[in-house]
Amino acid sequence: MNFYLMLKWLHILSATILFGTGIGIAFFKWISDRSGDVRAIRLSSERTVLADWIFTTPAVVAQPLSGLAMALLASHPITTGWLAWSILLYAVAGACWLPVVWLQLRMRAIARAADEANTVLPALYWRYARYWFWLGVPAFLALLVVYWLMVAKPAL
Repeated sequence: MNFYLMLKWLHILSATILFGTGIGIAFFKWISDRSGDVRAIRLSSERTVLADWIFTTPAVVAQPLSGLAMALLASHPITTGWLAWSILLYAVAGACWLPVVWLQLRMRAIARAADEANTVLPALYWRYARYWFWLGVPAFLALLVVYWLMVAKPAL
């Protein structure tokens, strides 16, 4: 297998991990939050943070590195329409993801404290949960478009 195909494999694999882990984390965290069960929310929050470190973070790094390397090898300037839009939308998703990581860490700490004290989650947790959810919407949509751009490579 040549180097370009290895990069392409890594790029597709990391895109799959990034998107799949992101949607999976979002679903299980959101559904756990809806249950109102503090213990379940704590466990979900802990696993969300863990999954982000193990799966999402390496994929977040692999995506631009493999994508830019492929663009260079294929002699695609990064100003090429579909590629430039992919980079921009990936940056939008990243700009949403960074505060989401911080929110997840805070929600994990709040859920642990509430579980250990056997109390309900405070209003701050629910405010963070709303921010977390709404930051996920543009990130999710941006990545959907990036996927399309990656596959279709339209002339823009």
